[in-house]
Amino acid sequence: MSTAPSPSPDAPAGRSRNPVGSHVAVSGGLAAKGLAYAREIGAEAVQVFVANPRGWATPAGDPRQDEAFRTACAEEGIPAYVHAPYLINFGSHNRTTAELSAVSLRHSLHRARQIGALGVVVHTGSATGGRSRAAALAQVRELVLPILDELDPGDRGDPWLLLEPTAGQGASLCARAEDLGPYFDALDHHPRLGVCLDTCHAFAAGHDMTAEGGAKALLDEVTAAVGGGRLRLVHANDSQDVAGARRDRHAAIGSGHIGAEPFRELLRHPATEGVPLVIETPGGKEGHAADLALLKGLRS
Repeated sequence: MSTAPSPSPDAPAGRSRNPVGSHVAVSGGLAAKGLAYAREIGAEAVQVFVANPRGWATPAGDPRQDEAFRTACAEEGIPAYVHAPYLINFGSHNRTTAELSAVSLRHSLHRARQIGALGVVVHTGSATGGRSRAAALAQVRELVLPILDELDPGDRGDPWLLLEPTAGQGASLCARAEDLGPYFDALDHHPRLGVCLDTCHAFAAGHDMTAEGGAKALLDEVTAAVGGGRLRLVHANDSQDVAGARRDRHAAIGSGHIGAEPFRELLRHPATEGVPLVIETPGGKEGHAADLALLKGLRS
């Protein structure tokens, strides 16, 4: 099963293994602003929001910008991803929140299909209101499995749903690699279900990537939990806090407690073959360009 689109014929050496890119702001137009920024910082992959990440609105896209974005990504060999809103929580004890989460996720998947995105990233959520993990995962199954079943299981244009484990704060349903197993079980290991691994989240949850072989151990555990070919995207973020802090505070690559070398190890693991890396780091344009240049150096 392929883990990434074929690179453009003039792709630089190493890009076919791991395109590196960034989350980009799209206010003003997916193509006009988002892709323009991506080109300025040297991004080979992009991630975007298609709705307010902190709201429930489900806006329609601009067909002209959608077409321009989709065409440019295809022509330039740029894999694109959508990040679903942060409010989504299928483990919530609040039924309204849970049902709005389903509406929001369907919207993100629909918009991803319209713009040619390969996947939609969604946080795995938490069991709120004192409910048990089992009860929360049962609700995840009830609400998410029908959405997955609406997707074409083949490779004919439908995006993957990419589960992003969190940093372990609160009653998180999925933070450490082994937590992915029960979550995938709840969703019958659906053929369109994948993983987006955030390095800051994993570090914060207790996977110490700075230990000898730490990045390899993390990726081995992810593969053991969900099987091969399920890791489809990496959020490459350093951490402002120490391993196990359960705090989601991103840092520029190499400037936090993870450091640069674990990313070199990550880029050499079989599980990341063909998997894009997308940064969500602070620092603005100059900082983002520097992060991508560093990752490209580690890749080579």
